[in-house]
Amino acid sequence: MDSPFLLTGGGAGRTTVLLAHGAGAAMDTPFMEVIAAGLAGQGLRVVRFEFGYMAERRNGGVKRPPPKVEKLQAEYLSAVSRLACEGPLIIGGKSMGGRVASMIADGLYAEGRICGLLCLGYPFHPPGKPERLRTAHLEVLKTPALICQGSRDPFGTRADVQSYALSAVVSLSWLEDGDHDLKPRSTVTGFGQDRNLDAACTAAGAWARALKQA
Repeated sequence: MDSPFLLTGGGAGRTTVLLAHGAGAAMDTPFMEVIAAGLAGQGLRVVRFEFGYMAERRNGGVKRPPPKVEKLQAEYLSAVSRLACEGPLIIGGKSMGGRVASMIADGLYAEGRICGLLCLGYPFHPPGKPERLRTAHLEVLKTPALICQGSRDPFGTRADVQSYALSAVVSLSWLEDGDHDLKPRSTVTGFGQDRNLDAACTAAGAWARALKQA
């Protein structure tokens, strides 16, 4: 892959959304492809990148787990700098990618380098360990944020998240019966993952337009 980025959509004046992948899957998985296309359909310019450990896997390297979150934060900041985006910029990602973005967001927001944070399936806690919350920084977040979350996500169900003291700048878009990939049980809902992914992109598009007008 010649470029460190994958670009979907474009056009003058469009808000850019920089997305990182989850812990175990690359930036060009079907989930990320559909989300990128859906956000582009909402008038956004979508840019995806990979953390170093995932890029090594792509190049035939050893399949290692993600490094410490501090290293991932530094890599995300580097991606923001390399992108050198001149227009409005939203950062975010899928699961771990969104979490890492959320941990660097306020610094970038205070510098005027980003206007928002988009998380797709936020890992509020490890599955089966609701006491191990990853929400302290979200309670004091200053950056306008949208979290698109499946209502039965094992990393944070709707019932779980409703009890958290999240910052007032955090908006939540709940996807009916969705798991961590926003996929519902079709036997329960009568519809599939594509409907929830489309709903997430629609919510993100409306939220991003409101940010631009603010």
